[in-house]
Amino acid sequence: MRRLQQILADCLAYSFGAGLSPVWPGTVGAAVGLLVAWPLAGTGVAQQAIALALLFAVGTWASACVARDRGEEDPQVVVVDETFGAAAVVLFLPVDPVWWLAGFLAFRFFDIRKVWPVDWLQDTVKGGLGIMLDDAGAALYALLVLVPLAWSLGAYG
Repeated sequence: MRRLQQILADCLAYSFGAGLSPVWPGTVGAAVGLLVAWPLAGTGVAQQAIALALLFAVGTWASACVARDRGEEDPQVVVVDETFGAAAVVLFLPVDPVWWLAGFLAFRFFDIRKVWPVDWLQDTVKGGLGIMLDDAGAALYALLVLVPLAWSLGAYG
């Protein structure tokens, strides 16, 4: 049973293999977030919120399992946090390729830069929750930039 649990945690934490990418695994994991968001874009806000909360909870568990198994605080192969963050950003934006690309790029920018207090979260909160929270913070920063811009440009129809 323990082995099955670890296989499931690996699969989820790696975002079904994206974390094993030899090049930019975090970016590949964030791209998986767009694939996760696409079918959710046509659903209601409640369904999207439930899906994101579930992804966050499962990602926290899977990240903690993989970090513990590998003996690392935030293993590079764990990209479910990027998947969550990118999905969260684009689901708040207009369903339009330009806005989704902007959301993807803004999320990756803030995820890489770790603007305060995101850097504090990363350094202070440990385990799976810490792994997931810093990307949630990066998603929030991306939304704080893009949502007002989308509203000012009338992109929300």
